[in-house]
Amino acid sequence: MTDTEHAEQTGQLSVATTATDGVRVLILAGEIDHHTGDTLRQALDASDTPCPRIVVDLRQVTFMDSSGINIFIAAHRTLSEAGGWLRLADAGEAVMRTINIVGVDAIIDCRETLRHALTGFVHE
Repeated sequence: MTDTEHAEQTGQLSVATTATDGVRVLILAGEIDHHTGDTLRQALDASDTPCPRIVVDLRQVTFMDSSGINIFIAAHRTLSEAGGWLRLADAGEAVMRTINIVGVDAIIDCRETLRHALTGFVHE
């Protein structure tokens, strides 16, 4: 169930935003690095939402450096402090390797698929 849709592209990162049952879903495509970090940071901003819940679909992300890791960790902290949460979903092999090496998967909930990321949130 899609409530809203919005897409934007900056540099080599595009962000499509939808909402499903009150959860903001960000579908990213391209590269996450210091050149595209502001686009990601803006997409993750939920300062106007009480108890924000965000799922980031990483299926189409081809590269992510430490800039992306830092942005996701900061967003996780901000969303948690606001009573919400952040989940990462469907990361490709290269991106998942970066997430695992840095240990982000021990901090942020990472799910194999978007469907898995969107299930089970009602009771949390």
